[in-house]
Amino acid sequence: MAWQMTQLLLLALVAAAWGAQVPRTPRARTDLLNVCMDAKHHKAEPGPEDSLHEQCSPWRKNACCSVNTSIEAHKDISYLYRFNWDHCGKMEPACKRHFIQDTCLYECSPNLGPWIREVNQRWRKERVLGVPLCKEDCQSWWEDCRTSYTCKSNWHKGWNWTSGEDWGVWGVGGGGGGVEGFMEICGCGVGRARDGSGPSGYRSSILPTGYNQCPVKAACHRFDFYFPTPAALCNEIWSHSYKVSNYSRGSGRCIQMWFDPFQGNPNEEVARFYAENPTSGSTPQGI
Repeated sequence: MAWQMTQLLLLALVAAAWGAQVPRTPRARTDLLNVCMDAKHHKAEPGPEDSLHEQCSPWRKNACCSVNTSIEAHKDISYLYRFNWDHCGKMEPACKRHFIQDTCLYECSPNLGPWIREVNQRWRKERVLGVPLCKEDCQSWWEDCRTSYTCKSNWHKGWNWTSGEDWGVWGVGGGGGGVEGFMEICGCGVGRARDGSGPSGYRSSILPTGYNQCPVKAACHRFDFYFPTPAALCNEIWSHSYKVSNYSRGSGRCIQMWFDPFQGNPNEEVARFYAENPTSGSTPQGI
């Protein structure tokens, strides 16, 4: 009996060691197309969402976001990330629409596969890095935001999240980030509610009831102070999630944040090109 127990113990130890050492299988090249990243609010697989809200509606035929996510993407300080766009006074509406569209692209697009990278974060397992954003989309983003105000050049981290108390926010058990990064910014945990409860099929996140505020001694200036060029804005604001492209809209070589769904989704062709040509120079090799 002792000999059998020893064998079982050894087998258990080997299995545990094997499980700890085997890395997650990298995405095969065929898996780079029509995929959703493993993040906070994303669906496991893309599919039709006929009622996507307003600016997220271009993805309704094939989306990684739910209807609820698309609605929250349009709200100030929504449950998605509790992010306050008006941290330095009222953001101009023309500017805010770009951030809403940025959120819709991140949450809804199934065409970001070539730029998905694994990350070791409590709230998500994947992010995007170096998405080649069409130069006109970046230019108009900067032009429409240059007279709004902010206090930071990297919005992924370094905010003051001290206002408010923790509370449990329920989200469908699958994921998010696009304004990517509430959990990354504040370092909050993800888990059950304080009483350990939670509806079946749902994941609870312990989030603050407050929202991001400027760090102490961080001065509010116009966007063009912190982002002197369009490239500075697009490349730096979300820790290089985007990389402004030299290509134009319609070229088939850059991701369009804005497109007319009645003309089809141009980003499908772009994702296919970079999936088939990973050394073309636009797909980063690491984080």
